[in-house]
Amino acid sequence: MTASAHAAHLAQLNVATLRHPLDDPRIAPFVEMLDPVNAAADDAPGFVWRLVEEGADDATGLRPAGEDVIVNLSVWQTQEALWDFAYRSGHLEVMRRRREWFERHVEAHLVLWWIPAGHLPTVGEAMERLAELRAHGPSPRAFTFASSYTAAEAAQHLRATPPAQPEKAARSSRPTRAGEAESVQDHAESVADHAESVADHAESVGDHAGSVGDHAGSVGDHAESVGDHAASV
Repeated sequence: MTASAHAAHLAQLNVATLRHPLDDPRIAPFVEMLDPVNAAADDAPGFVWRLVEEGADDATGLRPAGEDVIVNLSVWQTQEALWDFAYRSGHLEVMRRRREWFERHVEAHLVLWWIPAGHLPTVGEAMERLAELRAHGPSPRAFTFASSYTAAEAAQHLRATPPAQPEKAARSSRPTRAGEAESVQDHAESVADHAESVADHAESVGDHAGSVGDHAGSVGDHAESVGDHAASV
């Protein structure tokens, strides 16, 4: 663990639903990226800790959210340090290709929250924060890059138990790059979805063209048959 003078650290949980099992060849490129990406995280400025399954090098064997859902849980000194790793390192390639390996989520799949320096969040704690974000939206207890809070704004929640209704606080003015990163991520997803739609449309047009060709051939055969019949008469 990296020592830090910061009074609070940032924890993050990201969940992803696999399109195929990890031993499926279609997931192989992702599996091959795990070691180098995790090594980059371990050496990244501001990195503190990441969840690793006992006896393994990563947490892909832990499935607290379902057999087809993998989790990534880590701690960073600052939000900026996490952002730089997520969007300015080899990890970005995983983000760009995630549609090849993971299902598109219809609800929040990443949550951030502040913790006391030295505290290591449990998987249960992390899942509770994600559930809180999904149920109540961003708050000082559970937020996202685009809707973030400072450690000072979350100070009273560092050791507090989850309230029935999360208390709202004025959102901090964040560097626009965090919001831009999420916008870029959403745009990439939109482009991928559009490309898939175009491919489906092209396939449909191809099928239609084939059908028209078959029909034209049938008409030609019929005309030839009529001609033969006329000659016979």
